[in-house]
Amino acid sequence: MSDDEGGGSLYVLTAVLMTPAQFPGILGDDFPEACSLLGVEPSGEGYGLVLGQDEEGARWTVVVDDVSLVAAAIASWDCGMDYDLSPDERTIVVSLAGWPLELSVAASGIPEPHDPEQGADGTGRVPLAPPSAETWGAVQRRMGADQIAREWADWCGREAADGGAAAAAHPGLSRALDEALGYTRTPPPPGRVRSSFAGEGARTLRADGPGWSLVARTGGAAFVLLDEEPGEVLVVPRDGEPPLGPLLEALDRIAVRPA
Repeated sequence: MSDDEGGGSLYVLTAVLMTPAQFPGILGDDFPEACSLLGVEPSGEGYGLVLGQDEEGARWTVVVDDVSLVAAAIASWDCGMDYDLSPDERTIVVSLAGWPLELSVAASGIPEPHDPEQGADGTGRVPLAPPSAETWGAVQRRMGADQIAREWADWCGREAADGGAAAAAHPGLSRALDEALGYTRTPPPPGRVRSSFAGEGARTLRADGPGWSLVARTGGAAFVLLDEEPGEVLVVPRDGEPPLGPLLEALDRIAVRPA
């Protein structure tokens, strides 16, 4: 595809969806926050993020509004099929220097991946870059919750091995659960609570708030990560306050779901 800055070619490496129901957790606690980080309006339909390199090897993130095209490409790649992702230039919303995600691949036959000079994308901003793994903060907390969601069986196995031990009366955990319960009464910004299919009638829930992230499965366990507890994963008591089962059911009712 061609980028919209100099008209050169962009060698596409990967793409991700950014919709209210599905967006990279590293970008924000909710969809509007993720959009703000990229400098785009929080469109209800969402966007696709196309990551690639130009002919000089520079990293670029191209935001497009053709969500269905990006979704089709991702689905094909996940099935091991080839798909030439070449969005129409009219669908390009903005081209941003850098990548917000860590990629282990690079285009062949061009220079190694590197960031273009600051301001090369016309925004004057520092190029996008993956978060540091050396510190703990909101980004790493959300990434940790996303990892638990991906490795759910392993984490539930650990909980069972520990006898279902939960964090008793942790003030940060209590605050997170109270705020999550508040979402069921006053709807939060889009994407703060997301629900996805988990099989056998269950749903995987992801919820985020100031300083906390929750990942859970309806009818099952729930875990909370806190900014104030670096690297720690707290097991939510099933019989705590508020009761876990009804809380998860209520969150699932107000959650944003993939189309």
